Amino acid sequence: MSFKVALAQLNPTVGDLSGNLELIRQAAQQAAAAGAELMVCSELVVSGYPPKDLLLRENFAAHCDHAVEQLARDLPPQLGVIVGHPTARQVPNGRVANAASLLTNGTIGGSTQKLLLPNYDVFDERRYFRPTDAVRPIEFRGRRLGVHICEDAWWGDPTTSYHDDSVRWPDPVAELARHGVDVFVNLSASPFEREKPHRRFNLVRHHVTKYARPFVFVNQVGGNDDLVFDGNSFVAAAHGERAVQLPGFESASHVVDLETLATSNATSTGVSNSTPHPTSELLDALILGLRDYCRKSRFTDCVLGLSGGIDSALACYIAAQAVGPQHVHGLAMPSRYSSQHSIDDARTLAESLGIDFAIVPIDSIHQAYEATDVVGADILSQPAGLADQNLQARIRGACVMTRSNRYGWLALATGNKSELAVGYCTLYGDMCGGFAVLSDLFKRDVYAISHYINDIRERRQIIPASSLEKAPSAELAPNQFDQDTLPPYPVLDAILEGLIEREESIATLSAKFPEETVRWVAVRLDRNEFKRRQLPPGIKLSSRAFGSGRRMPIAAQFE
Repeated sequence: MSFKVALAQLNPTVGDLSGNLELIRQAAQQAAAAGAELMVCSELVVSGYPPKDLLLRENFAAHCDHAVEQLARDLPPQLGVIVGHPTARQVPNGRVANAASLLTNGTIGGSTQKLLLPNYDVFDERRYFRPTDAVRPIEFRGRRLGVHICEDAWWGDPTTSYHDDSVRWPDPVAELARHGVDVFVNLSASPFEREKPHRRFNLVRHHVTKYARPFVFVNQVGGNDDLVFDGNSFVAAAHGERAVQLPGFESASHVVDLETLATSNATSTGVSNSTPHPTSELLDALILGLRDYCRKSRFTDCVLGLSGGIDSALACYIAAQAVGPQHVHGLAMPSRYSSQHSIDDARTLAESLGIDFAIVPIDSIHQAYEATDVVGADILSQPAGLADQNLQARIRGACVMTRSNRYGWLALATGNKSELAVGYCTLYGDMCGGFAVLSDLFKRDVYAISHYINDIRERRQIIPASSLEKAPSAELAPNQFDQDTLPPYPVLDAILEGLIEREESIATLSAKFPEETVRWVAVRLDRNEFKRRQLPPGIKLSSRAFGSGRRMPIAAQFE
């Protein structure tokens, strides 16, 4: 007897209840037409994840509850649908729970709530939700479904601490297995970061190997603010192998017959099981993150400065892929210190991508500042000094923001994680804008992705060869190069990775690098937290991105 289950990998918009319900309805119609008995959606698909402080607004959870009831009445009668949603129903003390409900025969046929609430990195679920006391299977047409929500599958993972207090935090998957479930069903909103898809599957394979039950994993896809959800939903068969793999970074659906998987070692056909290139995943995350930020924030166009360097070139390529080249506007803003090859490289990039491009020399504006009372004397007292360099960056930022304000375009900041970490950037200058596309990419990543674009993704030269080969320079002073101020980028990036992503001490890193260099980097990392607090949102790609997942004090002193 078959048991066809549809995986619905959807891209909800936070707070758009009516739009999200329509996505679910459309997916349900397709699943029913394909003969599915059950469709599984992702965590909080009704509200979108993460809803953050919308959950604190009066009646938000109640509106979500009403939306779920309406959805149940709208669905095809032959199809059961499991959806994630916030709920205030039967939750003690007026609290809200993170729930998953089975909608069947026009009503709610069963519900469960999340037990393990993550409260680390970008997650803050204990601020909003009340954890359930226990998890139990949901009955559906003679089958016992082990429905649980995202983090409930991560008990025992070394990156979590629930197993350190197993009396307070029981293992939800083990609890469901003890109740004799036929299949595990996990609704997730698991954000992307490097290696995360691989870690998820290894986690699920552990459960499958231990309990010999198939496992359906459905993850949200799409960008919401600084988070990108990669999808990569899958089914693991009871023998531990991946039976179905949905694509990453796009909405998708697939119907699989779990009974067929249970009686054979066959892999479901029609869905790719290939492993994507790690650099491809980073690029896809950047494109999807920017595309959804624009779409969900109602921006149609992007504007950015094009310096002829590698960072703005990569940011421009991402923007062209995200919103279309006809919606990208580049500005080359040469100063008295700019080289001709920088202007040429910016123009070459624009022509390769087919974007709108203009050259706006800034020296006349620079001269106007020099002729201004008081301020002009300050600038002329130290030509090409720090104040003069930052002024040029701010003139460029003002030009970009003028076009943004005039036409309602999203201004993009193009600084990378290496520069932002040590403050090699200018407030209200190159840091200004509405979105910081590269803020979680070290300089080495910028080069790696740019080479990947030319060599593999496009198979032609999009990023100019000169931008890839020349020594990086802000060109804010005569004969200026980044390495006049910064350690070589391979050294800088390696030290920053240790300081930020592994929280290693100066002493530990000094065993690998010169202590003087490590200390220089560490001091500037801490000293420039005030700048990063004023950075536009960017896309989280690593385990420790600047922003909501890394909360460092500004007025502090510690070595």
